[in-house]
Amino acid sequence: MAKELKPGDQVVMVNCAEAQMDKYKDKVFNVKSEPWDLCGSEVVLLEGKSGGGFATKFLKKVG
Repeated sequence: MAKELKPGDQVVMVNCAEAQMDKYKDKVFNVKSEPWDLCGSEVVLLEGKSGGGFATKFLKKVG
């Protein structure tokens, strides 16, 4: 969903299991990395979200 993300962009999670969780629902995240390919999926790091990259197809740019 979110194309051409860059560090500093603000996004919300959509159309995924995490987007339905109370702790992430409607939460705005700051992108903290350039996108990279991870096993065929474009991913980025999100501030405040532990773990590895998060697929950009489940992110919607806001603001």
